[in-house]
Amino acid sequence: MNSQNPITRRKTRQIMVGNVAVGGGAPISVQSMTNTETCDVDATLSQIQRLVTAGVDIVRVSVPSMDAAAAFKEIRSKVTVPLVADIHFDHLIALEVLEAGVDCLRINPGNIGSEKRIRAVVDSAKDKGIPLRIGVNAGSLGKTLLRKYKEPNAEAMVESALTQIDILDKLDFQNFKISLKASEIFMTLTAYRQLASQIDQPLHLGITEAGGLRSGTVKSAIGLGALLMEGIGDTIRISLAADPVEEVKVGFDILKSLGLRHKGVNLVACPSCSRQNFDVISVVNELEARLEDITTPIDVAVIGCIVNGPGEAKVAEIGLTGASPNNLAYVEGIPSKKIQNATLVDDLEAMVRARVALRKDVIASS
Repeated sequence: MNSQNPITRRKTRQIMVGNVAVGGGAPISVQSMTNTETCDVDATLSQIQRLVTAGVDIVRVSVPSMDAAAAFKEIRSKVTVPLVADIHFDHLIALEVLEAGVDCLRINPGNIGSEKRIRAVVDSAKDKGIPLRIGVNAGSLGKTLLRKYKEPNAEAMVESALTQIDILDKLDFQNFKISLKASEIFMTLTAYRQLASQIDQPLHLGITEAGGLRSGTVKSAIGLGALLMEGIGDTIRISLAADPVEEVKVGFDILKSLGLRHKGVNLVACPSCSRQNFDVISVVNELEARLEDITTPIDVAVIGCIVNGPGEAKVAEIGLTGASPNNLAYVEGIPSKKIQNATLVDDLEAMVRARVALRKDVIASS
């Protein structure tokens, strides 16, 4: 579909999380986090593989103990996707995963302990070229900030971030990204906007503890969507009380809706009404499930009647308009063939896969 994207991305430094560039104009990456017990290596590997199949760019793994660090080392050796280790309080765990080949450390320098311990972690990260992520959460602000501001707010979050940044500045370390997450949308928006105007490091976006699959998706789409439309954000994680694979799907859907990433099927479908010539809802649900494995960007329109159908179908790569007695399929805006209801999903799936295969052949031969 032809559209003009008015979004101007915020200019930032670029860091590398494994082989994934973050910031500096790189495509906005989609992250998720495992929710398995890290010491259960097989379960964690299985979940990471499912996330990779869903298209995840970066995976975060919690490492709360030395046993978990040992498990992380084994996990690291068996996957190729970039891994971020989530570390709190214990600098020795951070040093252990740095030796294990982690691609990024999620820490708060302020809770690692003494300056000597912070320096040890930063020096190791600097020596190995490993970036850090400073993670500020409204729910875990320090006591000093809470006494000053009385309650979590955007200003307290930004002050916390700047304090952490100051520690890294003193250690001459600039290879980091930052997140400022709250479960309340307006607090999150204000915090990110304030910090974005003061630093040039890449920003990791998220609405923390957003909720279940439906409510968390809505909250994340509103909050992250607002920031992304302003050009703020270089990598995102959708925090859902749901299967982490759903976080990846929602993340890519948000980016696709804003024209910021083009990966997989962009499905345009009508909500259906009594004019429909086939069961739009069941067709769309089944088609969406069947085409989840496709990563090649392709626009597909499924419209149940001839009111809006021809217009939408003509601007999609593959389009379908409901009509009687047979539905009409389009390829690149040109009527292609008539399809009966009985074979509707099979025929559409075949058309999409054929189109994707053709595009791959063209790329391979060019």
